[in-house]
Amino acid sequence: MQRGNMQVDSVFVVQHSHTLPGGVEDVKIIGVHRTAEAAHAAAGRLRGQPGFSKHPNVIAPGVTDEADGFYIDEYQLDQDHWTEGFVTLAGDREYDQS
Repeated sequence: MQRGNMQVDSVFVVQHSHTLPGGVEDVKIIGVHRTAEAAHAAAGRLRGQPGFSKHPNVIAPGVTDEADGFYIDEYQLDQDHWTEGFVTLAGDREYDQS
């Protein structure tokens, strides 16, 4: 993929997250963009829409206190971004589907 005459090595993913009653996180993937500017513009277009207007801020990269709002993250192409296994929790215990 190219940006103008430049080869694109990364994209910008826009997500919106907020916490539901009971502590469940509700995450929406808004879009994938070629530039940070386009990603911020996408957040700007939704900022005033119902639901999004309750959590309109773009959260700075690296914020770890689970703030509600828009997240814009750069992802390198052709690279695994999840490299380990996972467990599913039910409350404070591991959920076993077997």
